[in-house]
Amino acid sequence: MKIGVLALQGDFDAHRRRLEELGAEVVLVRNPEDFEGLEALVIPGGESTTFLKLLGERTLQKLSDFVHTKPSFGTCAGAIMLAREVENPHQRGLDAIDIGIRRNAYGRQIDSSIVEAPSALGSEPLEMVFIRAPRIVRVGPEVEVLARRDGDPVLVRQGRVMVATFHPELSEDKRVHEEFLKLVRNGIE
Repeated sequence: MKIGVLALQGDFDAHRRRLEELGAEVVLVRNPEDFEGLEALVIPGGESTTFLKLLGERTLQKLSDFVHTKPSFGTCAGAIMLAREVENPHQRGLDAIDIGIRRNAYGRQIDSSIVEAPSALGSEPLEMVFIRAPRIVRVGPEVEVLARRDGDPVLVRQGRVMVATFHPELSEDKRVHEEFLKLVRNGIE
C-alpha cells in the first residue's frame, strides 16, 4: 500500500513511522504532484489555519479532490480539515465527512491529557492522546462512531474517510492505524 502523509507541519513523521511499521509504503506529501499514485492519505495534527495557508490554492484543490475520492484519515487538525462544518472560529473544511467540529474544545495545551476508553476496535480500552483537541459536536446519519470520550465521539468513520480528534500516532496502541489500513485494503465506499 502506498499511503501519503501530508508533511507541512505537525508530527507527520510519527504517522510515517507507524504506517511503515504496519507494512505501508509512505510518501511525504508537500506538493500537488506528490498525490500521484497514492492509495490513501493521512492528514496529521498541527494547526488547521496554518495548513490552509501553507497548502496554497493548487495543493489545496488537489487535496480536496483526493479526499473526496480516496481513503483519507485525519487526526486532530486533520479531522478539522476533513469536516463539513468548523467552528471556534468558523473556517472552511473540505466537507469529506459529515461532522461538525469545534476547534480547541477540550482546552489549551495545558489541558492536554491521555485517556483510555472503550472503542469498536477490540475489547481492550483504547489509549487516546488529546492535545488542544477539537470536539465533534455533530455527527451526520451516515457517520459511524468508533470511540467516545465522556459521551463525545472522538473516532468516527464515514465511507472511506476516518477522523480522530486525538493523536493515535503518539500512543503505543496501533489499532487506529490498523483500522485505517483495513479501510484502505477493503476500499469501502
